[in-house]
Amino acid sequence: MTDDNTRAALFMLIGSSAFAVNDTFLKLLGSELTAFQILAMRGAVVTALFGVLVWRSRITFAQLNSSDRRFLLLRSGAEAMAAYFFFNALFNMPLANVTAILQVVPLSVALAAWLILREPLGWRRLSAILIGFCGVLIIVRPGGADFGAPSVFALLTVVMVTIRDLSTRVMTKTVPSSLVACTTSLGVTLFGMAGAMTETWVLPSQIAFGWLAGTVVFSFIGYYLIVLAMRTGELTFVAPFRYAGLLAALVLGWFVLDEWPDPLTFVGGGIVVLTGIYALYRERQHKLRMAAVSAASGG
Repeated sequence: MTDDNTRAALFMLIGSSAFAVNDTFLKLLGSELTAFQILAMRGAVVTALFGVLVWRSRITFAQLNSSDRRFLLLRSGAEAMAAYFFFNALFNMPLANVTAILQVVPLSVALAAWLILREPLGWRRLSAILIGFCGVLIIVRPGGADFGAPSVFALLTVVMVTIRDLSTRVMTKTVPSSLVACTTSLGVTLFGMAGAMTETWVLPSQIAFGWLAGTVVFSFIGYYLIVLAMRTGELTFVAPFRYAGLLAALVLGWFVLDEWPDPLTFVGGGIVVLTGIYALYRERQHKLRMAAVSAASGG
């Protein structure tokens, strides 16, 4: 498992950073194209790429058991809504602010797993989760001058991504990562196409085509590696490496987008990251204790 964890951590590190690069291209694209058109155009190419991987795996959606099919469809729907909410937040907020809010996802997934899947959650981890949510409130500042629809969209993105990750968590490991990524990408693409039909189609400029190509490449890398990371290593070990995406977003926001978060965003983001790491540490300690008890009892 140690080798698996090392590989999974590397997958998560690269995948999270790739999404930060993808998000930078998306924010640049937002000046020319609507969210629906980006979802449709990018998704069509990404789905085709994943389709090749699915064809090579020789495992299709129809071959899955009914439970895995349901969770895969739920994951696709949640990802489509998450993408739509995320785009609307990203186009109207600094990249690092949106990314910092999304760092609460490991905490929200742990809370949802406790509430829905009845996974154990001690008072220390629960306290860390609640403090982490306070960190998010510091970033969005409800009632403040900067709070508005973009902040709400960012919070709704967290809800949808939590549903997406929880769906991934309960699927059996026999479902290939390529099929998970392809089905999810297809759902997002169809959602984007449906929405784009209600809008006037805009022909991107040459530079926008370049940005669009960047989103295709880096979203493909991010999708695949993060799914692979979650299915290769232990979640409690791998998840903290997700925070590499926040560092990448800070650097890219500064150098590419000329954005820099205000001090309160740094405070809120720091609280979210630290409580997330602590909660994952406590979860790992709990699993080690349970494994030791099981080994001692001969189980």
